[in-house]
Amino acid sequence: MTVAFFSGRGRRAGVALGAVSAGLLVLAACDKPTPLATVTVGDDSWNSGANCYNDGKSIAQKDLLNCVKKKAENTVKVNSTDEVHLGVEPSIADHSWAVIVDGTPVFDEPTKKTYRTMTAAAFFAPDPQTGQPAPKTRQVSFLKIDGKSFSGVWNFTFEKTS
Repeated sequence: MTVAFFSGRGRRAGVALGAVSAGLLVLAACDKPTPLATVTVGDDSWNSGANCYNDGKSIAQKDLLNCVKKKAENTVKVNSTDEVHLGVEPSIADHSWAVIVDGTPVFDEPTKKTYRTMTAAAFFAPDPQTGQPAPKTRQVSFLKIDGKSFSGVWNFTFEKTS
């Protein structure tokens, strides 16, 4: 025979209090996810959360270079003839965004479109100043632009396979 230490109402209140406490603990541990940037080549896609994101606020100029240099989590292997699709969520495109390769802009102007398409060869063009061939691995960064400042950086590594 067992003895009840708490009445039915006391047990229900204890369970409810425990559930609320557990829920608050889970919510406190969650951060709002950053918008995603996506690279698609053929049937393969790579998504990345931001390497640096200041919840829509400007990233300090001194921190921007460090953000662009952060190691990418995703390596995208491409053939120079592959068609590459670059995409961002509407919350990024609503402001505007640009793509840079090892610090050099890929497009003449930032865009407000959610995606851009180009051949992989554009990421491995020879250096326009020296004519030297591009390395086989390039750091490709998406930058969210808010007016004259930047509020997000997403990095990918592109590796040329042939």
